[in-house]
Amino acid sequence: MTAPLPLVEICVEGIDGLVAAQEGGADRVELCASLLEGGITPSIGTIRGALAVATIPFHVIIRPRGGDFLYSEAEFLSMVADVEACRQLGVAGVVIGCLAADGTVDEPRMRALVEAAGPLAVTCHRAFDMTRDPIEALEALVRCGVGRVLTSGQRDTAMEGADLLAELVRRAAGRIAIMGCGGLRPENVAQLLERTGLPEIHFAAPRELPSAMTYRNAQVGMGGTELDREYRNTVTDRELVAATIAAARRA
Repeated sequence: MTAPLPLVEICVEGIDGLVAAQEGGADRVELCASLLEGGITPSIGTIRGALAVATIPFHVIIRPRGGDFLYSEAEFLSMVADVEACRQLGVAGVVIGCLAADGTVDEPRMRALVEAAGPLAVTCHRAFDMTRDPIEALEALVRCGVGRVLTSGQRDTAMEGADLLAELVRRAAGRIAIMGCGGLRPENVAQLLERTGLPEIHFAAPRELPSAMTYRNAQVGMGGTELDREYRNTVTDRELVAATIAAARRA
């Protein structure tokens, strides 16, 4: 019997990235800002613009800043407000993650965010990969009512974390979806699916383009980045999306 095809989600920055992902054949998009920081919450204007052009569902990351997932009260309240805004706008889902200082899932805050999301799909992002005990964390997310977890198996890449990913799929037993991520490319995605049985996969397909600016001030770098970063733009590569999806479908 042929295994079911995996659902493919593409992580993108902004509206242009969403369009490239859906043209490349994605099933769903995670909509972010600032992928250089691992993704933070996009603006309301970006979300509205995405709703105007999307032909596939997209989930919005709710992350007020880069860095760790231990949030102040003010940061947490801003996350609740962002989830409520996404619910009012009618997006398909939100992507969240809050940890306690001891490396466990912050269950009270996760429950509050799930409640704020109401009917929206809820994913826990790779905050999961920073927990001290992945099995304990998985059960906590199930208790909180989270629908899926995004994980590389607590390693830098999904191939390195494949054994844990397979174990998580077994332990989830349909109670929560396991979505694998981390370094997925056309040359390795089929092998990962064979080793893990993942029902969903997630990847970015970045490509750098030179800026179209003709005037350049080489003396200033914004935000502490290297100086020439101001004149390099990262976009979603539609052809890489399509090639990776094709490889996954052949698995």
